[in-house]
Amino acid sequence: MKSPKEISVNEKLVTLTKEIIELTEDKDQLPLQILQALIDDEEIQAIQDYANNVSIVRLGYNDHGPVHMRTVCRNALKMLKILHQSGIKTSLENEQAGSFLDSVCAVMIAGFMHDFGMTIGRQDHELYSGILAYNIIDRILNQALSGQGNLRRKIIIRSMAMEGILGHMGTRRIHSIEAGLILIADGCDMTKGRARIPMELNKVPSVGDIHKYSANSIEKVKIHQGSEKPIQIEVFMSSDVGFFQIEEVLIPKINSSPAKGFVELYAGVEDKEMKKYL
Repeated sequence: MKSPKEISVNEKLVTLTKEIIELTEDKDQLPLQILQALIDDEEIQAIQDYANNVSIVRLGYNDHGPVHMRTVCRNALKMLKILHQSGIKTSLENEQAGSFLDSVCAVMIAGFMHDFGMTIGRQDHELYSGILAYNIIDRILNQALSGQGNLRRKIIIRSMAMEGILGHMGTRRIHSIEAGLILIADGCDMTKGRARIPMELNKVPSVGDIHKYSANSIEKVKIHQGSEKPIQIEVFMSSDVGFFQIEEVLIPKINSSPAKGFVELYAGVEDKEMKKYL
């Protein structure tokens, strides 16, 4: 059963996807079809739920479940929309391998599946995510692209989604804007809601504690049109411990991203001057 927060993020994703489709000339409904399939799929739901159980209960980390994966999807789609409105083409567009909406589909799939590997453990979880996601991506795309002549399109979207999944930790070189946005979008999901449950669990100190306490100080993250670069990310925190999330998690991900040149980053404690990082 989906939580109220999960239902809310689903609704926001549907709205955002419709807005993105309306920006295009052909109004291709494939992203909306794929999004609905991702939301409704029982296997995806079960994997996301158990990934959260392993992350929070076994490892003492913050949220890596359905809300987090949907939030990463939404963050990436927000940035993709901003880039499109700024006249910046995706890698698939630049390479003349696919359309803007093909990039949207790939980013959407990667967002929903990037932490599947947390069902197994933290180390190399991005690789396990790719293993667990591959057949599900195939199934989702086969359903959505059932007509003849779509094999090439399916392969391209699947490949781009896989790059986003495998590259979301910033430990492996990635080359596309699409995968780079997943990397940044993952780092942007750092608000205190992610740390609420592990903070409430009565446990002995563990390796994930700094992530929990740091995330618990992040009040909000805003992603919107920038002034100097297309995308501006603003992080508002309640205490200085939140700078750990900025400097040790988000900035390394932005620096490893092919989309780095499109992003400006500001962060600071609320009611104090914001610090410009990028």
